[in-house]
Amino acid sequence: MARTSPLTTDGLVQILFGSSAFQMLNAGRNLGLFSLLHRHPGLTPAEIGEELGLAERPVQILLLGTTALGLTERQDDGYVNAGLLNCLFEDGTWDIVEDLIEYEERIVRPAEVDFTQSLRENTNVGLRRIKGSGTDLYHRLSADPDLEQLFYRCMRSWSRLSNPVLVEKADLTGVRRVLDVGGGDGVNAIALAQANPGVEFTVLDLPGTVEIARRKIAEHGLSDRIAVRAADIFADTYPSGHDCVLFANQLVIWSPQENLRLLRKAHAALPDGGRVVVFNAMSDDSGDGPLYAALDNVYFATLPAASSAIHRWGQYEEWFAAAGFVKYERLPGGRWTPHGVISAVK
Repeated sequence: MARTSPLTTDGLVQILFGSSAFQMLNAGRNLGLFSLLHRHPGLTPAEIGEELGLAERPVQILLLGTTALGLTERQDDGYVNAGLLNCLFEDGTWDIVEDLIEYEERIVRPAEVDFTQSLRENTNVGLRRIKGSGTDLYHRLSADPDLEQLFYRCMRSWSRLSNPVLVEKADLTGVRRVLDVGGGDGVNAIALAQANPGVEFTVLDLPGTVEIARRKIAEHGLSDRIAVRAADIFADTYPSGHDCVLFANQLVIWSPQENLRLLRKAHAALPDGGRVVVFNAMSDDSGDGPLYAALDNVYFATLPAASSAIHRWGQYEEWFAAAGFVKYERLPGGRWTPHGVISAVK
């Protein structure tokens, strides 16, 4: 979808100072401003400063920024959270947003400075900001247990945000067993298992990751329906006995050639009539949106793997065809994130 209006100078200001806008959001979260106003709406600047332990000048700077950005609003002599923030607190999703902010602050932002160089070199130059060895983020995380824990906690929050789309759009009618390739800590398999009580799952991922998944699955009381198996999703043969293969937030990580390789492995593992399901953020075939996908691609170009990107819907259909799949179906999520499901049949 094309832009709905031409760029204005106000829009240019938001782009030029986009990093500063994030810092206002980040400071409001870190200092506890939004949580404070949720508990005590209408506080004056002096009262906010007293509660947060801030002097008059920092309070003025913070409130000017959050209010100009629409995160907070003036109400007589006091301040309240924006309506959207109130909704996030009320529906229990503000904790998800806090994780996303911390993820951007601690993992994405340090690597984003290498975005231009990543484009020049056509690889994830920002990975140099993460200690350890390996050519992708996932293999490096084991060298920093604290960062690894943060990563999987925040990935779980991203999944909590988008999983309603997966649960709603992934039709598992008639499916007996799902192989969740690169299933991480099991968050997607857990959500689908809860929504589809007659279906069993196997989470396939790296050894350290499946141990995290095993604990999470046990915490949800689903060990009898969700198995875990350690494997390299590229090097190892996929286990048989599954009539559906799921790639959830996986095919944005790898190159088109690697995605085709993964889909061919899925095709080989499935029986005739078996289904492949891909779930992640998608960009429009028109190549001009959505904005979420365009901006999130800074992260994908800079950090996860050498060829990570948010791909267009039509690219998945091309890969399906090359891997031998038929009967493609697109199911956009229809939410503020551009997540959707695309599936095909062997």
